[in-house]
Amino acid sequence: MFGVRLGGRKRVIILGAGGRDYHNFNTCFRGNPDYEVVAFAVTQIPGIERRRYPPELAGGLYPDGIPVLPIQELSRVIRELHVDEVVLSFSDITYDALGRIASEVLAAGASFRLLSPRETMLTSFRPVIAVTAVRTGAGKSTVSRAIARELRSRGLEVAIVRHPMAYGDLGRMAVQVFRGVEDLDRWGVTIEEREEYEHYLSMGLTVFAGVDYGRVLREAERAGDVVLWDGGNNDFPFFRFNYMVTVADAMRPGQEVGSYPGEVNVRLANAVVVNKVSQASRECVERVVRNVRAVNPKADVVLADMEVVVDRPEVIEGRRVVVIEDSPSVTHGGLPYGAGYVAARKYGAAEIVDPRPYAVGVIRRLYKEYPHMANVVPSTGYTKEQLRDLEETLMRVNADVIVNGSPADIGRLIRVNKPYVRARWELRVVEGPSIKELVDRFIEESRFR
Repeated sequence: MFGVRLGGRKRVIILGAGGRDYHNFNTCFRGNPDYEVVAFAVTQIPGIERRRYPPELAGGLYPDGIPVLPIQELSRVIRELHVDEVVLSFSDITYDALGRIASEVLAAGASFRLLSPRETMLTSFRPVIAVTAVRTGAGKSTVSRAIARELRSRGLEVAIVRHPMAYGDLGRMAVQVFRGVEDLDRWGVTIEEREEYEHYLSMGLTVFAGVDYGRVLREAERAGDVVLWDGGNNDFPFFRFNYMVTVADAMRPGQEVGSYPGEVNVRLANAVVVNKVSQASRECVERVVRNVRAVNPKADVVLADMEVVVDRPEVIEGRRVVVIEDSPSVTHGGLPYGAGYVAARKYGAAEIVDPRPYAVGVIRRLYKEYPHMANVVPSTGYTKEQLRDLEETLMRVNADVIVNGSPADIGRLIRVNKPYVRARWELRVVEGPSIKELVDRFIEESRFR
């Protein structure tokens, strides 16, 4: 299955979740005769294990490609294949979880390694502004959307490059270009991908993504005057940047210095936006600001809020509602709710129905795995089977209205048997530099002409 050991090459497993792991391979290991990557080990995303990183992406040293295995087999594979080194390539993990993985790797007999931004960043001839976060669900999309609007107001063409979500046919999706909603259908993307792409497409922007980010960058450079790197989860950028904005979450103090690579992003940032300040206590906001200033005293600090907007608020008032929220934020991101729940409260829902008794399939399993997620339905839909589970769960819930807080228009993907409204966040700066001022500083830093 894995082939024989090749000479004196160091044997490596790359540990990830279908994104940063492939980029780390492409930038540091592909074509490198000193290493033999024997496997990728993946977690978090259902259904992406038990496949291969294809030979056309892996390069000449891997004529059969590279197997992708579930993380549960990590210790066994390290021992059986005499693995020398495990490279952690997650983009959203607490220090506690990182330490447990490191201990497992070391106990199994391999070294444990983290690759630095310098080792993995690609250089663009276009100015690059990066937007990152400290944890999934911090509100990065509202900030990046506001920055994109401001850049466009200056007459600049903005090429959005999104952190990868490599869940489909890896060979086919080496480079993906999305110019409209019809391209989402053409590529057959997951709900999670739609959640990250649709809001840009509705603004008339083009989104670039894929697996091979050297090729992705070349396409983006042809299309835009400026590249906006949208760092999914809380990954640090794949591209060297001229200016970087990191989004922290006032509702989860401590994550800005308690997660990897979230703290890396805080330390690298030119500006840190502390988001959701009205939803958090003053003590929580002050704690986040103190933590940020302790590790990056030179960064500008912006206090901001996210205001919920609903397309048909009158449909919610006095009704029993079931709420959908974007899956990564309320699953491994740890948030109990998002825009849909806030909208239901704001616009006078009579009751937010507990969906757990009605859940089936993967949705039911996720409630057991993430018990904090009590009052919302996660928008999980990586496969057709999971979409059916989501559809059946929503059909079964005894409610009058569906409030969709996911950025994706889920009503286009599944049947709904109830009135359906959409909620979204919009950014409002409360204190500190405005988005306009941050963009001014980016232009000055990049010496943009």
